[in-house]
Amino acid sequence: MLINQTLPTQARIVIIGGGVIGTSIAYHLGKLGVSDVVLLERDKLTSGTTWHAAGLIASGGMSSETLIWIEQYTRHLYQHVLPAETGLSTGFRQCGHIHLACDATRREVLKRDANFVRTQGVERIELSPAEIKAKFPLIETAGIVTGFWTPTDGRANPVDVTMALAAGARAGGARIFEGTPVEDFVVTGGRVTAVVTPQGTIKADQVVLAAGMWSRQLGAKIGVSVPLQAAEHYYLLTEPLAGMHPDMPVVEDPTTFTYVREEGGGMLFGLFEPEGATWNLTGIPKDASFSTLPPDWDRMTPFLEAAFERYPVMKTAGIKTFFCGPESFTPDGSYLLGQSPEVDGLFLATGLNSLGILSAGGVGHIVAELLTTGASSQDVTGLDIARTRPHQATRAFLGARIPKSLGYTFTYSPLPHWHHTTARGIRRLALHDRYAAMGAYFHDLSGWEMPYWFSPDAPPPKVAYTYDRQPWHDLAAREHQATRTSVGLFDKSFMGKFLVQGRDALKVLNRVSANQIDVAIGQNVYTQWLNDQGGILSDLTITRTARKSSCW
Repeated sequence: MLINQTLPTQARIVIIGGGVIGTSIAYHLGKLGVSDVVLLERDKLTSGTTWHAAGLIASGGMSSETLIWIEQYTRHLYQHVLPAETGLSTGFRQCGHIHLACDATRREVLKRDANFVRTQGVERIELSPAEIKAKFPLIETAGIVTGFWTPTDGRANPVDVTMALAAGARAGGARIFEGTPVEDFVVTGGRVTAVVTPQGTIKADQVVLAAGMWSRQLGAKIGVSVPLQAAEHYYLLTEPLAGMHPDMPVVEDPTTFTYVREEGGGMLFGLFEPEGATWNLTGIPKDASFSTLPPDWDRMTPFLEAAFERYPVMKTAGIKTFFCGPESFTPDGSYLLGQSPEVDGLFLATGLNSLGILSAGGVGHIVAELLTTGASSQDVTGLDIARTRPHQATRAFLGARIPKSLGYTFTYSPLPHWHHTTARGIRRLALHDRYAAMGAYFHDLSGWEMPYWFSPDAPPPKVAYTYDRQPWHDLAAREHQATRTSVGLFDKSFMGKFLVQGRDALKVLNRVSANQIDVAIGQNVYTQWLNDQGGILSDLTITRTARKSSCW
């Protein structure tokens, strides 16, 4: 619905998607003084996946300084800034968050995680099973080794958050149109110049694709690869339970693939099962809105039964809802942010892997910076859409990979030496067969099958997902010693190669390179490429191959 507004014919920035991410970007653009912003929502705000999110705001598992910054910025925004600015509640409640460890390896993972987040100013406290029981009396502590409690974590109401962001965006000058789907794009000279809706075409200097699970099929209209796919995501909601209250902490248990929090006096019981199911692999329906999916009781019952042992009250609790809804996931569990490599002026902010509410504030801030300055105050290398490859957006690849992505996101990603085993073997080095014949153990590096170590004389030893010394360490040591004392051959054929030539090749390369590259023919220079703010975009070696033609 246009709500008595006339759709404009032009805007500086058009944002596609009225979920928590799109509204956050519009809000933050206003904070940077950009008021000529149009946000287009195909149906109603939050109607994609935002409306049914659990709203957890947790710092656990944030494996980089950037991710911790995103979470902490978001928490502060929801807790303090938005309510003060807009007068609207975000529903944020600082109830704390407990991560459980039921074996020595998980305890080691959480200890390292706690040490890391403390360096970023986040308090995390180790709890005994008795202390966990005191904070969450309905839990069964048998089998729990320890837990780590973050008192500043909590939860927010996803719809309230989105409405507060939308109100703040409107106050900053943004115009928001519901009932306005984007059907296509106009691309001129390799740059997006307009979006096409049933109500008319809007010219734009920049376009942001923040359409969640619709992003892949929208990007494909203009040859932009967006590797994400919707999958079924479950939670169970009970009737009110004695002993449950809103200030009880969220409890996360990777062993049973569950998280638990209070909801309406009952227990909201979320699942991240290790083998999920994709939803509409061939394309998300255009008219899907506030979608609920029929739950697969047969597939989910074994996980529910195991989890009920952790919370015995669930065995007799009245079940109010067993909900299944779609959420989008990416092949490597990381977000998809930044300008599209294929089409200039098209920016992406999608693929949040069920962490959209937790990350929306920080992601909106980062994307607004990228749109206005071309750079971010945070290191977004690991989140940049440019890290992905076109084959990762194919239905065959996503159909094989995404069912494992739910469990990966929740359970396996922090474990050392763990690698995806599905959708493998697609990009192979020229010597792949020879490596395999020598007993190579391969792991996935940017889609390439890379030999990690070799076991030429015996079957390869098992890889354990622990921090302990691995049985293959001796094999790696043998390779190291051979290289150190004799010679080694390093296969770098997976790396990108560029030929730069022409009259201004030296001038251009010296402009973007930190090092001096006006060197003798045949000489290599190790350098970094910089953006116009002096930030590092990449590190590489440059070889001068000629002088007259200025080739590198």
